[in-house]
Amino acid sequence: MGRYSCDHLVSWYHRLPERRLDAITTVVLHATELPGFDEALLEAEKTARESESGRGVCGHLYIDRDGTVHQLVPFERVAQHVQEHNTPSIGIELINRGRYPRWFDAGHQTPTEPFPPAQVQALIDVLTTLRTGCPRLTDLYRHSDLDTALVPAADRPEVQVHRRIDPGPLFPWAEVAEFWAGLSRRPGPDRGTLR
Repeated sequence: MGRYSCDHLVSWYHRLPERRLDAITTVVLHATELPGFDEALLEAEKTARESESGRGVCGHLYIDRDGTVHQLVPFERVAQHVQEHNTPSIGIELINRGRYPRWFDAGHQTPTEPFPPAQVQALIDVLTTLRTGCPRLTDLYRHSDLDTALVPAADRPEVQVHRRIDPGPLFPWAEVAEFWAGLSRRPGPDRGTLR
């Protein structure tokens, strides 16, 4: 399996449940909706400090705008990144401002930051590696596909907005989904281990 920069493993990853790699069936794509990787790392640590369990919210991998890939949680651990779908999934976070900093304002629901080609290419490379290294990996979702809850808008409580829209309308979903479908049609190679 491909090696990613593990210099940013979250301090609390050992508190996350363990799992076998052959239990992984799904990849969930996210956007951080924060300015950069440093803020995303700080947010992951903050959510752990504020949690009774000492477990924070974050994905396994973070892909920066320049294509740099950071691993925050080992694949053998269940990261908390999407409600009710964590156990069988790998969470991939794309650094992107999304709706930052007015995530739930009614008039601020359309992100304007595109996903750079280097970031999208790095994602495709990661998906190729994951598909080759995980024997049961078949499903690819956007966070917004799995978390469809509505919440009152922060600035206008009478208006409902989506809790999660990521990775958002500017993400090249059709291109990535078509690529994933092509990977799924290929004959399965002798699958190595995920490390």
